[in-house]
Amino acid sequence: MSPKTRKILRTVWDYLALTFACFIFAISWECFMIPNGMSAGGMMGLCTVVQYATGGLIPAQYSYIVINVVLILIAVLAMGIGFGFKTLYCIAMSTIAMQIMSGFTVMHSLPGEFFYVREALLIPAIAGVLEALGIGLVIRYGGSTGGTDIIAIMINKYWPVSLSTAFFVLDFVVVSLLLFLPDKTFADACYGLVEIIVFMIMIDPVVGGKKSSYQLIVFSNKYELIADHIANVMERGVTVLHAQGWYTKQDKNVLLILISQREFPALSKVIKEIDPKAFMSVSPTHNVYGEGFEEIKTGITINKKKNGGND
Repeated sequence: MSPKTRKILRTVWDYLALTFACFIFAISWECFMIPNGMSAGGMMGLCTVVQYATGGLIPAQYSYIVINVVLILIAVLAMGIGFGFKTLYCIAMSTIAMQIMSGFTVMHSLPGEFFYVREALLIPAIAGVLEALGIGLVIRYGGSTGGTDIIAIMINKYWPVSLSTAFFVLDFVVVSLLLFLPDKTFADACYGLVEIIVFMIMIDPVVGGKKSSYQLIVFSNKYELIADHIANVMERGVTVLHAQGWYTKQDKNVLLILISQREFPALSKVIKEIDPKAFMSVSPTHNVYGEGFEEIKTGITINKKKNGGND
């Protein structure tokens, strides 16, 4: 099989996986949360609030794609973010999947249907697991569902607020909006918090969490090609360590790489393509500070004025 054919097959597989993931994401909302009048965080949570507030006049899948298009345009104008085709594909496919699943009532968690769940507290728990699996697979295959991801990135760029804090605040605000609807109660907001908590717990095993990064140690005879790709294509830093194999007593060059969780799937594929025999050690890391990751936050900055030549 030629390299071109393998690349085409990998691309087809990626988009099949993204399509499957988008349907899982849609099922979590259209089959469990929305039929039971529940909401949670994120962009879909906001869209469900819009649907409930308008009495179903504006379905969640319609406001979902409209808001995402507006956010992408604002982000491009404000930050120059280049969104890949996979992100646009996932937003469009998620909208289509939600439209399909909204009419597929046999899969709705309602009385008389197979997926009916009597215990209301289990509904947001199941939805949280499904949403984490769907979004986790989307991220693993290099896509994004947009939404609050875009807002959080813009907040993080212009204010010294970590992404995790931005995500939490945005989710909390969305869930709180339910309390302004006349037919919703505090219990409805609590169901939303349950979905958020389950989602945050389950997303870690799938993709390493929103805030995780990875430390990679790569052993390869083609280390130069890998390092060039990281530096020139991914625009990430990479360190070459000089080592010695104790068994062979031969000198080797080892790559040390720190990379974000979102970039890891793409890099692992490139390493496999360049050198199928490469040996790679992957360790999850947290609180990586520096250019390209989190900025070091030390609280309020105190401006010092020079006085008589002394600081």
